[in-house]
Amino acid sequence: MILAVLFSNSDGNILIERFHGVPAEERLHWRSFLAKLGADNLKGAKNEELLVASHKSVSIVYTMIGDVCLYIVGKDEYDELALAEVIFAVTSAVKDVCGKPPTERLFLDKYGRICLCLDEIVWKGLLENTEKDRVRRLIRLKPPVEP
Repeated sequence: MILAVLFSNSDGNILIERFHGVPAEERLHWRSFLAKLGADNLKGAKNEELLVASHKSVSIVYTMIGDVCLYIVGKDEYDELALAEVIFAVTSAVKDVCGKPPTERLFLDKYGRICLCLDEIVWKGLLENTEKDRVRRLIRLKPPVEP
């Protein structure tokens, strides 16, 4: 299961968060843990360079997209390799919505569309869609047309 998808700025402030199957009392722990993880390791990292960590019995894959940090937390079948696929789909969708790797300002300007993309890619803790064109069609809020 994908436990969490979080976006933060470089100062560790959460921009978007999605938790799946994580009790409310544990969410604060995850927020602060991921912010510290990013502060310690993402300084000087290349754009979209994937970094991997593990904590308790979960895997974490994280990266920078422009000025925004992205963290994906998973357990069980969502190991580092599966999370790399998830993070690739999310980064691809964010760059597609923003037109380039985003600044924090551009990211916040496109907040609604990014949330829609996120909901199409990860649904209830499972990877749903990875194809950029399909996600783009789904977020137009129109039913897909049969060929």
